[in-house]
Amino acid sequence: MKTILKILGVLILLILVYAVIAVLAFGKNYHYEKSIVINAPKEEVWEQVSSMKAFNQWNPWLKLDTNMTLNYTGNAGEVGDKYCWDSQNKDAGAGCQEIKELIPNQKQKTEMIFKKPFEGQATSDIILTPEGNATKVTWSMDTEQDPMMKIMRPMMDYQMGKSYGEGLDNLKKIVEK
Repeated sequence: MKTILKILGVLILLILVYAVIAVLAFGKNYHYEKSIVINAPKEEVWEQVSSMKAFNQWNPWLKLDTNMTLNYTGNAGEVGDKYCWDSQNKDAGAGCQEIKELIPNQKQKTEMIFKKPFEGQATSDIILTPEGNATKVTWSMDTEQDPMMKIMRPMMDYQMGKSYGEGLDNLKKIVEK
């Protein structure tokens, strides 16, 4: 029994040490990005990233709840194009995403406001870069993290990699049809 308590004590101590190091070592600004090369000209890729409705054809988070409520406002493919989602599924939560900047065939910038399960704000860029006859798509997200989220950064990196990878793979399949 003493051995189990010692092991448990060491594990708790390691977790606390990691938490302190994470809070001190990780900055408050969080950046994540992932890229993929799609075998199509940037104009064809642009069709799938330039509006919120098109984005939601390959958005990996929509599959979290097939009964999610989506409300679109603004003009599709223009600054101000926006959708809000609401879900009873705690993993999907609720919030809004709005296009803040469009540079045709080059860049889409959005702002996301998260309402639940956690309140927060982030920006996201999708940048298209020609690579011969193909297009490199770089999808990124930037946000500020409070100390508790810094502790979870390795898990967040893992989840973001998985979700962004799935989304970019979905985009590639749609465009390369």
